[in-house]
Amino acid sequence: MNTETQIASHLLRSRLGKICVAITGNSPEEMIEKATEVLKETTFIEFRLDYLPKPLAALPRLKQFLQANTAATAIATCRCEENGGKFHGTNNAALEVLFKAAESGFQIVDIELESIEKLPKTTLGKLRETGAAVIISWHDFHATKDLDAIYKRILPFSPDFIKIVPTARTLSDNLTLMRFLERVQEHANDNVVGICMGEAGIISRVLGLRAGSAFIFAAANVGEETAPGQIAARTLIETYRIDQVDKATKVFGVAGNPLSSSLSPMMMNTAFRRETVNAVYLALQTGKVDDLFKLAREIPIQGLSVTMPLKQDVMPLLERTDPLSAKIGAVNTITRLPDGKFYGFNTDVAGIVGPLERRLSLKDAKILVLGAGGAARAAVFGCRDKGADVWILNRTPETAHKLARQSGAKTMRRDQLAKTHFDVIINATSVGMASTTGKNAPAAILQPNEINARLVFDLVYNPIETPLLRMARQKGIPGITGVEMFVHQGARQFEIWTGKPAPEEEMLRVVLHSLRQNSDGAEPTLPIGKIEILPPPQAAQPEPVVKEEPKITTVIKQAPVKQAAAKAAPAKPVPAAKPAPVAKAAPAKIVPVKVAVKVTAKVTPKAPAKKAVPAKKVVAKKPVAKPVRKPVVKSKAKSKAR
Repeated sequence: MNTETQIASHLLRSRLGKICVAITGNSPEEMIEKATEVLKETTFIEFRLDYLPKPLAALPRLKQFLQANTAATAIATCRCEENGGKFHGTNNAALEVLFKAAESGFQIVDIELESIEKLPKTTLGKLRETGAAVIISWHDFHATKDLDAIYKRILPFSPDFIKIVPTARTLSDNLTLMRFLERVQEHANDNVVGICMGEAGIISRVLGLRAGSAFIFAAANVGEETAPGQIAARTLIETYRIDQVDKATKVFGVAGNPLSSSLSPMMMNTAFRRETVNAVYLALQTGKVDDLFKLAREIPIQGLSVTMPLKQDVMPLLERTDPLSAKIGAVNTITRLPDGKFYGFNTDVAGIVGPLERRLSLKDAKILVLGAGGAARAAVFGCRDKGADVWILNRTPETAHKLARQSGAKTMRRDQLAKTHFDVIINATSVGMASTTGKNAPAAILQPNEINARLVFDLVYNPIETPLLRMARQKGIPGITGVEMFVHQGARQFEIWTGKPAPEEEMLRVVLHSLRQNSDGAEPTLPIGKIEILPPPQAAQPEPVVKEEPKITTVIKQAPVKQAAAKAAPAKPVPAAKPAPVAKAAPAKIVPVKVAVKVTAKVTPKAPAKKAVPAKKVVAKKPVAKPVRKPVVKSKAKSKAR
């Protein structure tokens, strides 16, 4: 690279942002429309010309767009099918597209290592003569191998940028990539781009910049990813706050499998942002505890949320657990103390027992728990600790019998369900989860004739109304959504990690917003969120609860759902609708206590208002003592009511 080229490359590098947004489309018009939107937030974009049926024919339109948007820095990519792209032509045909793109105003062109190795040695020089900088890229869609060897293959070409993209099959593969970036950073002049593809590679997309990657790639929108595991630009900026991640940023994450539909990263990163905590929370998809702890020790990770199937498997790798977690034999929360050791806690119990106790007394309650994994263990031990009689139904009877012996519970056979009535049925399995409700997945874990209970609690939170809860509602049985448990246990985790009060209302808000978006804006028909019932819970007396809660619903649901008031009104005259008001009560409970006070303020003045007129008349007659005392007594009662 001569001096003139080096200067041009340096000037170009100064224009680049840290996130390059990949633009796809079936026509130049579609690409331009997407690029126009992206340019409102970032000026660094990549046009995937190989997605177009006729890339050469589209270049005149793209040239006009670039001339009209001179602030944009654009990469032209035309990747052949043999290298993981969509271009059906030969390497020479792809090279022609790149030449024409450079002449059309693209400042950078991206060519695959395998292609440049097959083309004449003068190819790179000719590309540079067009005035464009060159990225030589290499992709492995199967594994993460010897990255240093690939780097040495690219170096002789002296490109402006080197792009190395393996696939992470394990969490540890991210460590391999980040160590590589740190090694070459000193002598690479900030020209190496390193990313791991795949669900397990999300770590590299968020932490890659601080490890030394020159920039990273992002999708324009969710669903428009150009590589496995690619994250939408808005998510990188708003959820992960990637522009603020630095060496001092603490790393947390949720570990388990699957995690594709997990809302934990969105909820916890929102909490960190709200409380100005310099931390980032990642999805760590794995089913192997050794892989997880290798990553946790070396990054290092300060805290973990643990989900299926790892809640029990992580126990042997912890230095210590709290007594409750030791008794349950499962944790869902891990924190790393200053001594570098990992300690385990279980916040699932509070997330399960709390919502139940707000609705009924667990003392002597008859409860069925579906499942025998980590969440089920929290439900069984938590309810048993409150004096409930618990039955366990699991697809593997041996596991259910073992849990029953450990907890003092009983087991239940499937053929007994239709003839047995419970106070509560708790689903502590993943059946009904959004990622498991495919074509061949069961519609619900139980059949309608097997749901015989006063209350159904599904710990699955995505979707809001699971197949099990829908069937319960159709039978007139109130339900508790997993959202309530999910947010509550997450808030406790936040407090363990940071020592700060969790912004629980904000956490709930973003979770509900995301779930409603994913369900095409459909409003949930079941109660969701934190419940604030002013009177203490009473056992087996649903009548007062039904009468009180619709009043709260009228006020509370006006924020997310304006039709709530209309729904609440018919509930009073129709006795048959009693279950529906209970089910709708929970949204009311989402709102802070101050809203409940507003309700009281609305209701209380009605009674005194009627008595206010006679009170004035008595004062007008001016009897000596009696009229004075009566208003005083009533005003005191009135102030107390307020």
